[in-house]
Amino acid sequence: MHATLPLLEVTDFPSIRRAELDTLQVNLGYKCNQRCLHCHVNASPDRKEMMSRDVIELILPVIKSRQIKTLDLTGGAPELHEDFRYLVSEARAAGVHVIDRCNLTILFEPGQEGLADFLAEQGVEVVASMPCYSLKNVDQQRGEGVFDKSIAGLQKLNSLGYGKPGDQLTLNLVYNPQGPSLPPGQQELEADYKRELLAHFGIVFNSLFALTNMPIKRFGSTLISKGQFQDYMQLLKDNYQDANLDGVMCRSLVSVDWQGYLYDCDFNQQLGLALPFSSLADKAHQSERPHLRDLIDHDLKGEAICIADHCFACTAGQGSSCGGAL
Repeated sequence: MHATLPLLEVTDFPSIRRAELDTLQVNLGYKCNQRCLHCHVNASPDRKEMMSRDVIELILPVIKSRQIKTLDLTGGAPELHEDFRYLVSEARAAGVHVIDRCNLTILFEPGQEGLADFLAEQGVEVVASMPCYSLKNVDQQRGEGVFDKSIAGLQKLNSLGYGKPGDQLTLNLVYNPQGPSLPPGQQELEADYKRELLAHFGIVFNSLFALTNMPIKRFGSTLISKGQFQDYMQLLKDNYQDANLDGVMCRSLVSVDWQGYLYDCDFNQQLGLALPFSSLADKAHQSERPHLRDLIDHDLKGEAICIADHCFACTAGQGSSCGGAL
């Protein structure tokens, strides 16, 4: 695996600061039932890192203290964490909007019986990976048989009321390009997805999020191996749009890793670029990294955001965030 951080640290990306904190994005662990080429987390069935119950128990106090509106659960496959359903239930009971970043095939894994029904009962928003509406492209990126299981997963969610007009159960899909290119226009691509999935499989959904691939971890290493890294970075820089700075997710989101440490976004987490200290820690704790427990007493509004060259991926073209194009 090629390291990408040394190629990204020196940057001319503009400095930005935080706005009001709205979303706590928690990575429950890197274990996943899939191993996808574009995965910026390097998730796989072999990964062992999983959040402890002690850290899990800090999440609700932080949400209440900071009046956070959305809990965004990711991984790996977050549903593989033994406390996933406990955390979701507690957050929903507290009136918090919960997002599950689901790979769809997890719905059919042993031990996950009733998962789809649980998500529906709790009113959880499902954000599901679906890199294309064709079998060949999906299986090429995510593994043989993934497309058929993904279709079955979407049909299962539809049967529970997800993605249907007027229903309260939100189902959004996520698109990633196959290689080192920018995603096409989100609005046009969404129309294509809705037409094809409905015509061939009877599937409906709410919105499509078109995400730019990050030049880090597994995808970044692949670019380096193929001699495409610098060309891809130049593509991102050539398509930089200053107007996207106001909407980048790091301004209103904090990413939490499986150990409880804080980052400006999930991508910084994977690069090991910790949240800048500033007011988050007193002098007695300056040797430690900012941790979830620090958020109980500290407001991040106005704090500087840690940047590097990979930030150009979020601001290129139509922009890219966990909620799709900016």
